[in-house]
Amino acid sequence: MARKATTKKSGAGAKPRKATAKKPAGSRGSKSQAGRAGGSSTGDAFIGLLQSPLVAELVAVAATAALASLAERGFAGSGGGGKGKRAGKAVKDAGKAAAAAVGRRLSSEIDEIKKAAKSAKGDAKA
Repeated sequence: MARKATTKKSGAGAKPRKATAKKPAGSRGSKSQAGRAGGSSTGDAFIGLLQSPLVAELVAVAATAALASLAERGFAGSGGGGKGKRAGKAVKDAGKAAAAAVGRRLSSEIDEIKKAAKSAKGDAKA
């Protein structure tokens, strides 16, 4: 559920702000500007990674495994403990299932990459 937006009151009940010292215009170093330039390319690379098909597939695998675990626990897990404990355990098990599914998918991807690299190396020698 979304929270309601709150408005700030600037009337008589508002606290006065303290004056802050401003830095001189020439105090900015070139390091901060260079950091920003490097940060944008890093950010672009991260966004590109998030938009890759592999990441989308990993998220889908994790979500499917988590939902399957929750469904299994919800239908078959009617014994033992209170309702809160049972729900907490179901969520924990769903997270474990999602992590295991992602791990299996990543290991299969890495194995495929290794096989492709071996065959490419073998073709280059011949």
